[in-house]
Amino acid sequence: MDKLIIDGGNPLSGSVEISGAKNAVLPIMALALLVDGKSKLHRAPDLRDTRTFIKLLNLLGANSEFENHSLTIDASNITSLEAPYDLVKTMRASFYVMGPLLARFGEARVSLPGGCAWGPRPVDYHLKGFEKLGAEVILEDGYITARAKKLVGANIHFEIASVGATANITMAAVLADGTTTINNAAAEPHIVQLCETLNQMGADIDGIGSNTLIINGVNELSPFEISVIPDMIEAGTFLFAGAAMGNITLTNVDPNHLSIVLDKLSQAGCSLSTTKNSITINKCDLLRPVDVNTDVYPGFATDLQAQWIALMSISNGASVITDNIYHDRFSHVPELNRLGANINTEKNSAFVKGVKGLKGAQVMSTDIRASASLVIAGLIAKGRTDISRVYHIDRGYERIEEKFHSLGAKIFRYNK
Repeated sequence: MDKLIIDGGNPLSGSVEISGAKNAVLPIMALALLVDGKSKLHRAPDLRDTRTFIKLLNLLGANSEFENHSLTIDASNITSLEAPYDLVKTMRASFYVMGPLLARFGEARVSLPGGCAWGPRPVDYHLKGFEKLGAEVILEDGYITARAKKLVGANIHFEIASVGATANITMAAVLADGTTTINNAAAEPHIVQLCETLNQMGADIDGIGSNTLIINGVNELSPFEISVIPDMIEAGTFLFAGAAMGNITLTNVDPNHLSIVLDKLSQAGCSLSTTKNSITINKCDLLRPVDVNTDVYPGFATDLQAQWIALMSISNGASVITDNIYHDRFSHVPELNRLGANINTEKNSAFVKGVKGLKGAQVMSTDIRASASLVIAGLIAKGRTDISRVYHIDRGYERIEEKFHSLGAKIFRYNK
């Protein structure tokens, strides 16, 4: 099993290109199921999750070709409407196929999702949304089956602005009869790109980028061709590493997607400069403690909570990081403490007392973003850090060790 070995304490410098967004590419791949013909994605990140989703699409009967970050999907000859447990258990995003299959074929059967090992992330909003659109939804034998002769537009309200449910219901509603309104819709950049791509395909969606989406159903759609937006979570991860360890520039990034992250870094005493598609950060010699409360976009992303805790572990004081999205997403805390951090958790908050330095140790990844926090901490720590179970990080970060190595880090992958 692969592990990452880091000889920490070495300064970082140089520039790094940010990959296409994991959270954008997966639902957009599902869009290909809505149409006959070839859809194309450029700047698709070569991630474990991308390849898992390709396997799923091919299992449904699609023909996918992936080379040099260009992905072509032809869903003209779909032969199956079932997403099996063996694939869905490894990646919750597999559930994104339900909306498109239901809209185009009137039926979908999808295993209950799996994925990261933290938090109850129920699919209730998805299922209630499908029922509002007129589908019959049945749960049996660990599978969810949805059927509808024809979906019909409806008014749908989410108690919490769910990214997954917003995407899935939108993908279903574009081919429904009549108008669907989604209130308290998610407005993350990858939801914006999903909706813009649907409109490119011939859908009729108003309110993109707001918390109210109005979807006027159409009879048919056409294939699409897009370039995946930059990954703001990967960008945040590199920014936090730069704040701790050196002067680096991120290219192919959209600073507008990271407004609150840049604001928090400024509060912490970091020096930043931006252009339209780059961000430069200089090492912060006296890192001030800054509290964070995660929230839906444009708030501070829960997917950056673990990495921020790693950075705050060496701040000059105490900080509180509260996760308002997933209340038990703190599996990285015991591992960070093994490296010498001083962190306690209570309910959905982590209480961080900054220490003067971290020291290398053996640690274990538990999910995608926890893995990234351990990489940041390992880069900071004096001595050797071994991070095991790095298959988690490969789900969401493209060649992370190569990118950090190019910035001067002593990090390599060991395969035993």
